[in-house]
Amino acid sequence: MTHTESSSQPMPPRRKFMRHALALAGSAQAATLATPAHSAPIGSALPAHQRNPGGTDTSYGQPATAEAAVVRTESKEAGFSVWRTPLQHQRGIITPGGLHFAVHHNGIPDIDPARHQLMLHGLVDRPLRLDWERLQRYPMVSKVHFLECAGNSAANALSPFAMDLPLGQLAGEVSCSEWTGIPLSLLMDEARPQPSAQWVIAEGADAGSHARSLPLQALRQHGMLALYQNGERLRPSQGYPMRLFVPGWEGNANVKWLHRLEFSDIPAHTKDESGLYTQVLSDGRIQRFALTMEVKSVITRPSGQQTLPSPRGHYEIEGLAWSGRGRIAHVEVSVDGGRSWTAAILHGPVLDRSFTRFTLPWQWQGQKAVLMSRATDEQGHTQPTRSTWKGRYAAHSFNHYNAIQAWAVDRDGRVENCYA
Repeated sequence: MTHTESSSQPMPPRRKFMRHALALAGSAQAATLATPAHSAPIGSALPAHQRNPGGTDTSYGQPATAEAAVVRTESKEAGFSVWRTPLQHQRGIITPGGLHFAVHHNGIPDIDPARHQLMLHGLVDRPLRLDWERLQRYPMVSKVHFLECAGNSAANALSPFAMDLPLGQLAGEVSCSEWTGIPLSLLMDEARPQPSAQWVIAEGADAGSHARSLPLQALRQHGMLALYQNGERLRPSQGYPMRLFVPGWEGNANVKWLHRLEFSDIPAHTKDESGLYTQVLSDGRIQRFALTMEVKSVITRPSGQQTLPSPRGHYEIEGLAWSGRGRIAHVEVSVDGGRSWTAAILHGPVLDRSFTRFTLPWQWQGQKAVLMSRATDEQGHTQPTRSTWKGRYAAHSFNHYNAIQAWAVDRDGRVENCYA
């Protein structure tokens, strides 16, 4: 394990960390074996669940009742409903369907899939109208990708002080799933866009007719008509019965409840893309159609409002990293507020535009600490500091915030959000 800068408190090698953990486990086992036998009947000391038959299963599996607190959190501060993933509880790269973040500008439409159709029209030689039965005849692909709202982490971007909140409420507008659907290139080849068509206006069937203008060639190369998520039909909050999905692009461009794709020679400059989802730079210039989400990472454990259970000892720092520009190349972790950095371990699979899990052993000595992670993607893009990001954009900007997340660990083990 190599330090990019010298550190006064170097971290123990992973082998030493594992050897210490195994020694503790062996001691606990020896203590158990040394316990004298009781004269009570065999099995009388067993817990109830080992003495009595269990309950029946359900037709659609549900989480354990003890995990009832692992839920999404809702906010309406933006004027519409935002449901955030509890990232602090996620331990792999796939987010369960019921915990996937969701943003609803006009609620969730109740759509009859038997009557829903997708229309491809405008500057095409062969307009198409496709229903569910016909779409099932097309070849499909499955890919694991993250999806992130453009406004994720807005609290850290806007608040002058670090808000003491769990990770999910600070940065939970991002999730990762396996998406299955039809490559848009197949549908475009059938519709045959005309040479003058350079843009596609994608519109959803919600009450607000949410629409985005998107570059045609990028849609042809990467776009998918997503029909399934994590092996099952899309859930209503994720666009049932079909949505547009372009890996790495901001969430609102992945139009839910998709019902038409209009091919055009110019963008439509819709309400949302002309207002809510434009970037204002520090010099007042407007950065339009900034669709790609930048490289980002967060430490999930320990993170905001968690408490380390003992005053000192061995821990494993764990987190997630992702980039809309490709694979994660490496992640560095600092336990001293950025004065020194150590390369974290990346756990496979390391996929294109997907969550990547990282870990690093840490021996906490009971002192105050500031934990940080910074990710670099395969194109060389690295997370900036908060001050660098704030210097690039106008004071009121918050979209595409990807600055380094810092967690302050107090001597009593409590962890809270901080700016560093």
